[in-house]
Amino acid sequence: MGYIESITQPSTQTSSSTNYVNDTDDIMGKEDFLTLLVAQLQNQDPLNPDDPTEFTSQLAEFSSLEQLFNLNESMENMATAYSNSDKLSTLQTIGNQVIYQDNTFSYSGEGDMKVGYQLDGNVAEVQLTIKRNGATVAVLEGTELTKGNHILTWDGMTSNGSQAERGDYSVSVTIKTSEGSVAASPLIQSEVTGVDLSSESGSLLETSAGEIPLSAVLGVYSNSDNNS
Repeated sequence: MGYIESITQPSTQTSSSTNYVNDTDDIMGKEDFLTLLVAQLQNQDPLNPDDPTEFTSQLAEFSSLEQLFNLNESMENMATAYSNSDKLSTLQTIGNQVIYQDNTFSYSGEGDMKVGYQLDGNVAEVQLTIKRNGATVAVLEGTELTKGNHILTWDGMTSNGSQAERGDYSVSVTIKTSEGSVAASPLIQSEVTGVDLSSESGSLLETSAGEIPLSAVLGVYSNSDNNS
């Protein structure tokens, strides 16, 4: 199967007699610092100028402050660039197959549908039950019983031999184990038809089986891979 690579919070110091709260609105900015430094130089006593050592120390403080502001701005730019890059990379999933954990899917009413199961250990038997409105539509027997993700093909036919209707369906996994406890989750495989980049919670993939968050995707596979 071909895999595609897809400020600090204001602190509060408390003593037995006084509470000190640092309000971010009261924090001196670099422009304020420079204004005060220039005013200090302009108003110093010419007969008793400031200690050059203290002046140098103040300049060093200003330099450090400037560097901190530049570093913060650079970090913000990097975060924005990374976020934009991550969003744009999801566009590469369009036209390809994604596998994700879910127990519901939308069926078009024709053709095959890929459903499956994820096992965290080996089992003796696996059975997938597909339902609509609480009624069983089809039952699929899993043949791969080892740990991992496994996909089956549902031909869209009901247990009585008729074509399943278009609509929303659910899928559940039933397993039998020879020993120990094994967790099993249903999987859906579907083609990505679009990407919604406007969501505040992150990119949303629009698939033929429904809309899912990018974070739910377990794998992305090429449509040309007939083994998926």
